[in-house]
Amino acid sequence: DARTLAERQFPAARSGVHWGPVLYRDGDYLGSNVNIASRVAAEAQRHQVLVTAEVRKRAKELPNMEFVRLGKRRLKGLASELVLFEARPSGIEGEEKMIDPVCGMELRPAEVAARLSLEGKERAFCSDECLRLFVTSPEKYSG
Repeated sequence: DARTLAERQFPAARSGVHWGPVLYRDGDYLGSNVNIASRVAAEAQRHQVLVTAEVRKRAKELPNMEFVRLGKRRLKGLASELVLFEARPSGIEGEEKMIDPVCGMELRPAEVAARLSLEGKERAFCSDECLRLFVTSPEKYSG
């Protein structure tokens, strides 16, 4: 939500949501629907909530939410493709952030301590220490 977007250097979470019956045994949830939710979560990017068509169908009337169709995806361990949607609050625009390639911290433009352009790609660093580590072995952090 807006508070998360405004929070300085908020950890990047990602989530996947699916709807369906599950089994509860010995303090754990089991079944194919748990597996589907796990695979959907693995497909999500930073700050992204992905949902299946089953979730969208049940949640489409939620106020201030939009579900953007991402199309069919083939997910590991699943026999058929799933249609995925990105669930997000309506009308909230995120500020562009850069990611420090060494520590993974998200940085707003005002928080960047150092920049480096290498092979046509601009990189931002949270500190001189992260810049130094990158320059020492860029191949370790490129990818």
